[in-house]
Amino acid sequence: MSTEEHPTTAPAPAGNAPRSLAEALRTRDDASLAALLRARPDLITPVPTDLTQLATRAGTRASVVRALERLDRFALQTAEALAVASEPAAYDELLALLAGDDRDPVVIGAFPRALGTLREQALVWGPDDRLRLVRTARELLAPVPQHPSPTGLGPTVAEATAGMSPGRIQEIVTAAGLPSTHDSVSARAALTGLFTDRSRMSALLDSAPAESVDVLSRLVWGPPYGQVTADPARHLRWLIDRGLLLPTAPGTVVLPREVALHLRAGRAHRVTEPVAPTVEAAATHRPQVVDSTAAGQAYTALATVEELLKDWHEGGPAVLRAGGLSVRDLKRTAVALDVSEPVAAFWVELAYAAGLLASDGAAEERYAATPAYDEWLELPSAERWGRLASAWLTATRAPGLVGGRDAKDRTLSALGPGLDRSAASEVRHRVLALLAALPEGASPVAASVLARLQWERPPRSPQSTDDLRTRLARWTLSEAESLGMTGRGALSAQGRALLGLPPAAAHDADSAAGHDAGSTTGHHAGSATGHHAGSTAHDAGPAAGPGDKLPVHKRPHPAPVSPRSPAEQAAAAERAVRLLAPLLPEPLDHVLLQADLTAVAPGPLQRPLADTLGVLADVESKGGATVYRFTPGSVRRALDAGRSASDLHAFLAAHSRTPVPQPLTYLIDDVARRHGHLRIGSASAYVRCDDDSMLNEILADKRSQVLRLRRLAPTVLAAQADPGALLEGLRAMGFAPAAESAEGDVLITRAHAHRTPPRSAPAPVPDGPPVPDATLLGAAVRAIRAGDLASTTPRKPTSDGGPPGSGDLPRTSPAETLATVQAAVMTGEALWIGYVNAEGTATQRVIAPIRVEGGFVTAYDHTADEVRTYPLHRVTGVAELAEGQA
Repeated sequence: MSTEEHPTTAPAPAGNAPRSLAEALRTRDDASLAALLRARPDLITPVPTDLTQLATRAGTRASVVRALERLDRFALQTAEALAVASEPAAYDELLALLAGDDRDPVVIGAFPRALGTLREQALVWGPDDRLRLVRTARELLAPVPQHPSPTGLGPTVAEATAGMSPGRIQEIVTAAGLPSTHDSVSARAALTGLFTDRSRMSALLDSAPAESVDVLSRLVWGPPYGQVTADPARHLRWLIDRGLLLPTAPGTVVLPREVALHLRAGRAHRVTEPVAPTVEAAATHRPQVVDSTAAGQAYTALATVEELLKDWHEGGPAVLRAGGLSVRDLKRTAVALDVSEPVAAFWVELAYAAGLLASDGAAEERYAATPAYDEWLELPSAERWGRLASAWLTATRAPGLVGGRDAKDRTLSALGPGLDRSAASEVRHRVLALLAALPEGASPVAASVLARLQWERPPRSPQSTDDLRTRLARWTLSEAESLGMTGRGALSAQGRALLGLPPAAAHDADSAAGHDAGSTTGHHAGSATGHHAGSTAHDAGPAAGPGDKLPVHKRPHPAPVSPRSPAEQAAAAERAVRLLAPLLPEPLDHVLLQADLTAVAPGPLQRPLADTLGVLADVESKGGATVYRFTPGSVRRALDAGRSASDLHAFLAAHSRTPVPQPLTYLIDDVARRHGHLRIGSASAYVRCDDDSMLNEILADKRSQVLRLRRLAPTVLAAQADPGALLEGLRAMGFAPAAESAEGDVLITRAHAHRTPPRSAPAPVPDGPPVPDATLLGAAVRAIRAGDLASTTPRKPTSDGGPPGSGDLPRTSPAETLATVQAAVMTGEALWIGYVNAEGTATQRVIAPIRVEGGFVTAYDHTADEVRTYPLHRVTGVAELAEGQA
């Protein structure tokens, strides 16, 4: 559709100022409407039929609350100040509430952006001399006794005295030194004039007792309400008599808003925060040190996840009835990984988020590795890290909540329900983006990161210092270090790449996030023109125009990182993997055997070597080098797995860079010599041995009494214990028995890998509707424009002479419909029609009929901006457009 059909880019003239939010939206251009829908995606779920419906939806409580929660602190303070200003308020009045009597130049410079943000998001509308906050936002932010204003201000004089008797109002006027008036309205106006006159108000307070001034100072920053007795003290009576405190209920007084603003020097807020706090650098390291440290952490992360799932190789802990991991099992996992319980919860949740771990769904449900874990093990180390890091970055589960309580006071368990927090992914992206804004190799002061996040998304309670987003940010800094996204607190090259950011360069804090939230907008205080967000900057103070380069401290704070498509995420992960791969140590094919029955692995081992060595020896210590210790029990474990002594000698000789020590050779031969000499089977259980003297030794040992052994034959003992208990009991006594089958063959005992059925990784919980892409925004704006055209185009009066109903579908008989459409084909005029589609949805459209045949009308549909064919029996009626609209 041509731009001539929607002349919306020109500002409304002074005489045609918008009277409603819908009219204000009609003055916007397509780019401004798209910016609104991008900032508030809930408004197009589903797409509104016209701008009136869009304005109605933008004013609903749920949508307004969501928009207010996503404002930065100064934009929110601007909205709060507008809620306590007069309605409508002038530009200069609102600016004065923020900048105060001293006209703070920093506030003046930042004010156009904040007001532009509110206008862009349709929270504020109207020209500069008649600024209005949407009604729902005013109801949420304006002060009422049940819900004090965030500013701490109370009601105005007019609001506080609305129920006061005329005589009492006149008494207050007289006590304040004002001439009496003839009515209450003028009396209230006189009091308001006194309290807003700085010089007269100062003179009045100079005459106040010191105790009275002290009372005012305690109420000035809120809450503005106080309790008094039926017979207040003299200093309180002085304030009440002059209206500096006004009664609102028996025993309750309030500080009028005008008085509080005088005492505050005109400021609506105790502390106005127009500028985002700077993220400070705590230390700076060489980039190479940061990247190598992060790579070491990445390697440790891979080893930890692998060790966790190896520990659960044959089936992990049981699933609680309510879902999740029990406290006892989490403690056992923490001990096995040699970490604290919160850290163990993080690794468990990370494996779950990456799809490597899940419940098996059996009758006695347990946690186990998934088939994806086996595929993951076969990948190169850098790619395995990429899988983990990508899963962590997009996951919405918050492991830090484990051990806490939910709304029903139930304990939150690892892998259990209730850990999803939709803000988790966005906070992780934002924290890492702030780290990326620092100089390369710089680690941040954690408190400055938290302060910046609290400025960008203020907590609901201004006094809150431990809200969810703050805790998520703390956990992000810790988890990023554990995972290898950061090294020594600074963002690594692979971490930057995974975020989709360009290589490290000189970035300021705002360019790091990639986007500015809205344009720097403002409006001249004397202008009578209503502009949408994106118009010229206000000329008061150091505000800049749209084309000017703002100083860093005055730039709009960046919006959260825009969601990326799966293809973009995969490309970023691939780039991160390429950067990390050269930094990770190559897997080794050898170890160093030592005479003290230990083997030192100076780095990561190739998988076949690591698997075999893990059976043949016990891990004694971890770190840059892993130390394995050979014991009789570990050697016996390898023999039980089907290896012979000669196999073990050959394996060690092939993979040791040092000669095989003689003590290790003796250990293997000694254990192998005794291994399998005793045979255990199931009778319940029996022991057989060709050496009857060894059986005599077993019977003579007091430790065998618990096994309840008795001799059946010179070479056979029977036991009342089961074969497994008998096997472990004899091993505890120092023997090396081997289990045998019913046929007398030695049983080879290998670890049985337990896997779940194929499982997909848990899907992130979105934080509201997704941000629409450019294609959807363009289509939505066109649809809204077209629907608005159809609903607002003037029509001719109906056949009975009455005006057409606004928003009502036209109603005509089938004969009238056919005749009108045929006439329009000949004259080329456009018609307004009502149409019901196959699903029963009724819509109104503006069409230009081209031809009518076979019960169908083919027409150019101005609403859809294309040629369409409509069955005439689905047309509810037609109406001609008014002259000049066709």
